[in-house]
Amino acid sequence: MITTLINEQLINLNLKATTKDEVFAEMADILVQQGRVADKTQFLADIQAREELGNTGFEDGVALPHAKSAAVIKPAVAIGVSRSGIEYGAEDGLPSKLFFMIASPDGGDNHHIEVLAELSSKLIEDGFIDAFLAAKTPADALSLLLAEKQTVATLPQDKGLLIGVTGCPAGVAHTYLAAEALEKAAAELGYEIKVETNGSIGVKNSPTAEEIARAEAIVVSCDKQVDMARFAGKKLIKTGVKAPIKDGKGVIQQALVAKPFDANGDGLEDGESKVSKARSDLYRFLMNGVSHMIPFVVTGGLLIALALAIGGQPTDAGMQIPTGSMWQKVLDVGVVAFTLMIPVLAGYIAYAIGDRPALAPGFIGGWIANNGSFYGADAGTGFIGAIIAGLLVGYFVRWVATRNYHKLLQPLVPILIAPITGTLFIAGAFIFIIGAPIAGLMHTMNTVLTEMSTGNVILLGIVLGGMAGFDMGGPFNKVAFLFSVGMIANGQTQFMGAMACAIPVAPLGMGLATVIGRKLNIFEQSEIEAGKAAGAMGLVGISEGAIPFAAQDPISVIPANVLGSMVAAVMAFSFGITNSVAHGGPVVALLGAMNKPLLALLCMATGMVVTALVAVSLKKFRKAKADKVLAVA
Repeated sequence: MITTLINEQLINLNLKATTKDEVFAEMADILVQQGRVADKTQFLADIQAREELGNTGFEDGVALPHAKSAAVIKPAVAIGVSRSGIEYGAEDGLPSKLFFMIASPDGGDNHHIEVLAELSSKLIEDGFIDAFLAAKTPADALSLLLAEKQTVATLPQDKGLLIGVTGCPAGVAHTYLAAEALEKAAAELGYEIKVETNGSIGVKNSPTAEEIARAEAIVVSCDKQVDMARFAGKKLIKTGVKAPIKDGKGVIQQALVAKPFDANGDGLEDGESKVSKARSDLYRFLMNGVSHMIPFVVTGGLLIALALAIGGQPTDAGMQIPTGSMWQKVLDVGVVAFTLMIPVLAGYIAYAIGDRPALAPGFIGGWIANNGSFYGADAGTGFIGAIIAGLLVGYFVRWVATRNYHKLLQPLVPILIAPITGTLFIAGAFIFIIGAPIAGLMHTMNTVLTEMSTGNVILLGIVLGGMAGFDMGGPFNKVAFLFSVGMIANGQTQFMGAMACAIPVAPLGMGLATVIGRKLNIFEQSEIEAGKAAGAMGLVGISEGAIPFAAQDPISVIPANVLGSMVAAVMAFSFGITNSVAHGGPVVALLGAMNKPLLALLCMATGMVVTALVAVSLKKFRKAKADKVLAVA
């Protein structure tokens, strides 16, 4: 594949660009000049859109920007070298010098994935990157790419079979780099290996049951959920996807002396306490839910934001879009995605714990948790309820699935018994046990706010703001919002003024926090990308944009959101800001629904900065503490 997509005219060994965007533009020019791309603007937009999903800068100064685009006439790979290096946001923090820009036609084959897989075999070769950077002419560089794969000193592959599994969250470069590294290391150690890749084009090269049975050991180097039960009883090591890239031989050697994998055991590694194992597992379970939820948050949030920003109009009932307009349809689609995000969070947390039998009851539990009508509440439990539902379902289904059943019933457990009992369990738990206290709590909170409404506005601002920032769409947020809406009907619009300033603080603050904390290595790459969408949602008053951050790290994020929202609400009360519509965020101020728009924007901006600084400080403190513990261990 790679030989048909690259020629000397597509190689520039002396890029003039000094920024990431300039690199994209200069390399896109090469593709346009060679007749591979018809519309440079569209192609660059698609490259940037792919970059929003995850930075394509990798270790050792290599970057692999790529996109499937309707602007591509014929698939191609442009190659560029920057002698001084470009700040690209690479994971190792070093400048990027070698760029492979892969252009693939939209709707065509997955050329970019196939090329990435082939490039992986080159990039993993010892000395290849240095040799390429030292190439004097495009012809020399091309010959390095087209050269036969280096033959490494290997032992006869007679020691047995190894099984590898690789996968990164984006399912692109690291997936194939890790696979290539394992194949190279296995050959050097004298083992045959089969590596399953969990990439963006699906699962490829999966081992058969017979191959697993005769395997000497299993290496699962994956940062995403995979089916582990099939490896029960085999020597197995589980690592991140980067581990074999750094030390393939070491990872394999660890697997060869590892304990047999117990799918129903505690999974403790040597020297690992049950407490640390539980914390690690809990983080992994939450991350599995959050990573699957983020596309729904981003898609739904941005569609709703777009519809409200362009088609919305302030009315007494809130921001409204004219019925039957195109923007109403856009809003409806966004609402669908937003409605699904909480069940998805619960479903994939449950799946991480209890595997496929827990997926359906996890989704159903998340839906019930987020729909207060099931248990007589005015609002659902939001993301906090989804986390509770996912954890309860996951552990319950895992318990059900591991009981000893008669051999006639065993085939029915994963498809019938576990899903049905799990669904009945979580539905009953929320409707008859958890739901009533939630409904009672919401009623009590509303009563307290009503009694406070004639008291100290500073104290009321602290309470309203804290509730607004606590759970972003959950019962606390909803009670504060509905109370403020009710006060509009009584002619007291200052309460909604405070809420309107507090509502966008959490998403705007976390968006700013990802910008501040990018160089501090305190945010996951998925969080950095979600931060951009959160900022856009905050502009139109969608507080749910901060949910992925709070779900992933509630100890750092929730206090930051609460403090920032409190500051915004207290300032709004102090300035006498009012709001006559049932909505919040900068868009409301700019559309004239607030009496003092500039001061309202100041309140929101101040709250945003407080949230960002507190979140970054707490995350930095917790990371330093964790690093210290690891260093001592």
